[in-house]
Amino acid sequence: MKKEILGIIPARGGSKSIPRKNIKLFLGKPLIAWAIAALKESGIVSRIVVSTDDDEIASVAREYGAEVPFMRPRELAEDSTPTLPVLVHVLSWLKEHENYAPEYVVLFEPTSAAKRSYHVREIVEKLVATGADSVISVAEVPGVLNPMWQVAMDANDRLSIFTGGPLKNFIPQRQSLPKTYYRNSSIYAFKPSLLFSPEPNIYGDDSRGCIVDKKFAFDIDEPPDWEAAEEKFRKILEEENKNALP
Repeated sequence: MKKEILGIIPARGGSKSIPRKNIKLFLGKPLIAWAIAALKESGIVSRIVVSTDDDEIASVAREYGAEVPFMRPRELAEDSTPTLPVLVHVLSWLKEHENYAPEYVVLFEPTSAAKRSYHVREIVEKLVATGADSVISVAEVPGVLNPMWQVAMDANDRLSIFTGGPLKNFIPQRQSLPKTYYRNSSIYAFKPSLLFSPEPNIYGDDSRGCIVDKKFAFDIDEPPDWEAAEEKFRKILEEENKNALP
């Protein structure tokens, strides 16, 4: 039985670090177009809704196949506005105006342009198969940044292993370190009921991870990130095209 899965892309108009970031051309297409394509080409998302306060972003989003059934209220489009109330607004609006309530939600950040359709599909399939509250994309932390190799320093400059114990207890070899992962802030799939729980969140009590190769784990937040991200993504696309050749 096909599940009703809603893809949400938050994309406000204001961006101080990179002006008009969400519709700035990234390898020839507006940045947001890559997010829309990833959700659409996954073949698993029923609807794609862009939440924006900006008419131009709304127009571009519709051009590339997303829905913009409403404009985001200005009070939810400030620099300091967290994502959670934006998601609550989307679900509340769709329920109130369309009586629409999806079984699952996929949050896709447009600044994570390198995430592909197969990542979306894998994450959603894991959520449905496991019955978890949420599944998020994660990437492995490099050994040198592993918390068991990090140190804490007290007021007297005395060092200790961040996870506890004196430095003499350091695990000497990187290969012996337990693997740790970080949220790469790009794709979150979750049960929408979490947004309306007594403690609204997108994780729940049972959150699973879906490992995404670190080459896909980059965001575009500052101007220097842009060209570096384009170059990395260009290589990803070239590799995909090469593998697709008969």
